[in-house]
Amino acid sequence: MQTIRELFKIGPGPSSSHTFGPMRAAKDILASVPDAERFEITLYGSLALTGRGHLTDSILKKTLRPKKAEIHFDIHTQQDHPNTMVIKAIRPDGSSVSKTYVSIGGGKIMIDGKLPEAAKDIYPHTKLDDIQAYCKENYLRLDEYVTQVEGKDIDLYLKKIAKAMIRSVKDGLSKTGTLPGKLHLDRVAYALYESAKTCDSPADRDALLVQSYAYAASEQNASGGTVVTAPTMGSAGVLPSLVYHYSVDLGMPDKAILNGLKVAALIGNLIQENATISGAKAGCQAEVGAACAMGAAFVASINRLSNEQIESAAEMGLEHHLGLTCDPVMGYVMIPCIERNAVASTRAIDAARLSKYLRNVKKNRVSFDMVVKTMNLTGKKLPMELKETSLDGLAVVVMEKHGQNADKASSESKN
Repeated sequence: MQTIRELFKIGPGPSSSHTFGPMRAAKDILASVPDAERFEITLYGSLALTGRGHLTDSILKKTLRPKKAEIHFDIHTQQDHPNTMVIKAIRPDGSSVSKTYVSIGGGKIMIDGKLPEAAKDIYPHTKLDDIQAYCKENYLRLDEYVTQVEGKDIDLYLKKIAKAMIRSVKDGLSKTGTLPGKLHLDRVAYALYESAKTCDSPADRDALLVQSYAYAASEQNASGGTVVTAPTMGSAGVLPSLVYHYSVDLGMPDKAILNGLKVAALIGNLIQENATISGAKAGCQAEVGAACAMGAAFVASINRLSNEQIESAAEMGLEHHLGLTCDPVMGYVMIPCIERNAVASTRAIDAARLSKYLRNVKKNRVSFDMVVKTMNLTGKKLPMELKETSLDGLAVVVMEKHGQNADKASSESKN
């Protein structure tokens, strides 16, 4: 497995695989062919079907500017991976260089079938069962295991990540109005935050606060603002909402927050290594489901639960998102993405709480590794239409209703 620096990355939304990944691809082709005069880009699969809503074309043109970029959307040619693009760099003399890029999730890319040199494996284990056994033998907590592999300087990197997560929440809470795009969706994070402060029940207040933070970071992402891949941008509201709540509201020490992020990243790394974090590959279970597992592990870690309890929390966070489809309406990372982040944020807390007491009365028969394998198998069996293509699910039903309302309004205006 790779360093957690490759999992947690700071960049522009709204999608790690459809925005951040293509941006990195554009930067790579610029570095590879610096004398190119113009570019021809072909997007395939999910990139072609939802690329406009995810601002894929916009980020490519922006990154390659002032050089001209001609973009083609090919929804018919099948590729091995649904997030495939081919960039052809054309020099002034007419010669050209073509490279194939695959955006594999979380902003990571493969270039002509290979990972970038910087993305080398550093972890000696790839299964949580093996990590747990190693930690038990060496009397390590999971966060200590991550520090042992990554080195003590990982704390400096995670401080930047925590700061960026908190900033994404603060920025989201400071804004009102309408999100960009044809859905004309209102920002509601600030309204939810204000509502939370008036709750009579402390439990309701805390839950709504956390959900308002998830809305805030997710609305930042949907508007193209700066967020953190956690593990993706489509799920960039879950973990930041928890980091903000436990750091700002509850005043947890910075060290506890950083250790919690280490454990969360370990869980995200394991999911990506043994399955995927790409909605185009396995549906939203791979994004919001993975984020919920990471969030549950984070909460369990900062509450100093045992390694076994942390695993149980992460397992529940992912298990109860199994089969969740990726069906963004009109290709925007808004409906149902934003609300899913909010729901998953409090489910992560619930999973950590349940794991604390459940592991005291029963042994967990379903391991985290089992659930990751199950998620991968489930993702392969999901139809292509329900994996970030906007061809079915809510993406179709909501637009059918929208169309009916539009037809009805048109008819009434004529009468």
